[in-house]
Amino acid sequence: MENKNNFKIMIVDDNKEFVKLLNMYINTQKDMTALEPLYDGTNAVSAIKQSKPDVLLLDVVMPEKDGLTVLEELNDEVGMDKPTIIMMSAIGQEKITQKAISLGATYYVVKPFDMITLVDRIRDILTETEEVKNEFMVAYGNKNLPIEVRVTQMIHDVGVPAHIKGYQYIREAIILAVENEDILNSVTKSLYPTLSSKFDTTPSRVERAIRHAIEVAWNRGQIEMHEKIFGYTVNSNKGKPTNSEFIAMIADRIRLSEKVAV
Repeated sequence: MENKNNFKIMIVDDNKEFVKLLNMYINTQKDMTALEPLYDGTNAVSAIKQSKPDVLLLDVVMPEKDGLTVLEELNDEVGMDKPTIIMMSAIGQEKITQKAISLGATYYVVKPFDMITLVDRIRDILTETEEVKNEFMVAYGNKNLPIEVRVTQMIHDVGVPAHIKGYQYIREAIILAVENEDILNSVTKSLYPTLSSKFDTTPSRVERAIRHAIEVAWNRGQIEMHEKIFGYTVNSNKGKPTNSEFIAMIADRIRLSEKVAV
């Protein structure tokens, strides 16, 4: 008898021995099935369309077409039901992590990693309750409310106090990211200068103020809300998201809530 939750997992990675071991381990799980893997990103989008995996385990560095390019191509597919994306890489550079998150990755793991932990994370991400999804739909997906109101409510719930400078910067940054996802691809060269121009300050002050606001929010202990919004995307070693991760994840939640509310 098939398990009620039989999650389909697709791996795209050029290391064939690693893929073989990971596929075998996934297939030992009663609630997961490993699909036919790919060893390069060239045909990844068409394979995802055909197989419709629940989770895509995507390597960053591959010879023909890398994982970030695959993410960009997935974003170009309008109306496509996209899988949950977990990036894998031996490279733990923050810029690559930020890029992957801004392009829609949900989680980022650095090789070598423990397969048991990875599978647990997949299960945790996929079994998010419908109550949580509905909560976001009601609170943040109501298109009858202006985007400014919905974003303000979310960053208030996260714990960013309204009296600090970073509050205004974060709110405007999220609104810009909701309206234009591409702005997060160039935070330093595009987003910070745009905000500094609007608020008559400097990009470096904008960056510092946002970072300070995130630190304040994390220290206020809104743990349940942090887990609901950021889930497992935040680097556990650092304990809090980067500026890019924070803005990208909240903007993504707003967009997702709007889709669910339709």
